[in-house]
Amino acid sequence: MRRREFVIALGGATAWPCTALAQASSKVYRVGTLGAGSAMTDQDPNGASLVRGLAQLGYVQGSNLVLERRGAEGHIDHLPRLLEELVASKVDLIITSGYPAALAAKHGTTLPVVAIFAGDPVGTGLVETLAQPGGNLTGISDVSAQLTPKRMELLQELVPHLRRVAMLWNADDLGMTLRYRASEAGAKTMGVLVQPLGVREPEDFNLAFSAMEHEMSDAILMVTDSLTVLNRKRVFQFAAAHRLPAIYEFDWLVRDGGLISYAPDLDESFGRVAALADRIFKGAKPAALPFEQPTRFQLAINLTSAKAIGIEVPPVLLGRADEVFE
Repeated sequence: MRRREFVIALGGATAWPCTALAQASSKVYRVGTLGAGSAMTDQDPNGASLVRGLAQLGYVQGSNLVLERRGAEGHIDHLPRLLEELVASKVDLIITSGYPAALAAKHGTTLPVVAIFAGDPVGTGLVETLAQPGGNLTGISDVSAQLTPKRMELLQELVPHLRRVAMLWNADDLGMTLRYRASEAGAKTMGVLVQPLGVREPEDFNLAFSAMEHEMSDAILMVTDSLTVLNRKRVFQFAAAHRLPAIYEFDWLVRDGGLISYAPDLDESFGRVAALADRIFKGAKPAALPFEQPTRFQLAINLTSAKAIGIEVPPVLLGRADEVFE
């Protein structure tokens, strides 16, 4: 069940003068996307939201937009080479997903960069300040510190006896480490103990699972980056096998088998990315474009996953959900 409404306003285009149409289509914009995980596609949640956001501003593939997409498939050391490929393809702008890709673009090119999912850009040193980023990079900033209390409250509604949460994150990713620390601090202020489980490679997940089995927490919070996403099914399976509720940072992970998420709305976030790209295309410099923050959030619940671990979702919580998967 989805309550989100998409509105793509195309009406009125036929009334434009032919000369205006010709001018609008005379420039073809080339946009590169770069991430540490899989390359964006038109079908995946991030790629689809980006394409929608650009289309709403008049940038349409096959007309005046070309997307060059690269993904490192978890091999961070491949990012510099992939960045070089994008630069060689003469892109006008690069959209990065995740901190490693943003860092590679910051140091590897002078092209304008719009970053998303890179954590706290000031804390990681990507920019000088949110208001005045400086350099060639702007984007959408992290809001984990604000979201953690809400996520803990949601877990407490599912698990009234919640006392201890296992937090799983990529310890080799500074952006995700800072996101973990913000989540840890938020949980502790609510009196919730944290079991820190940093991973650096796929083999580390077995160690994390063993640690949880040795000292079981009441729930799991998975910090999302390329490493945890590529191994998400293992987390789903562990949570199901041990009847542990787990909360995730994006609704598509719940659609994919996770239990619950409270997250920034992807369409709004990528709509803001598209708007920043549009301003850069029109002459703005990234250094002068403040980092923005998400303002709209989505609560998603997977009832099938809830039933599998023996949790009955309170009706009040279901009533607040933006998406319910069965």
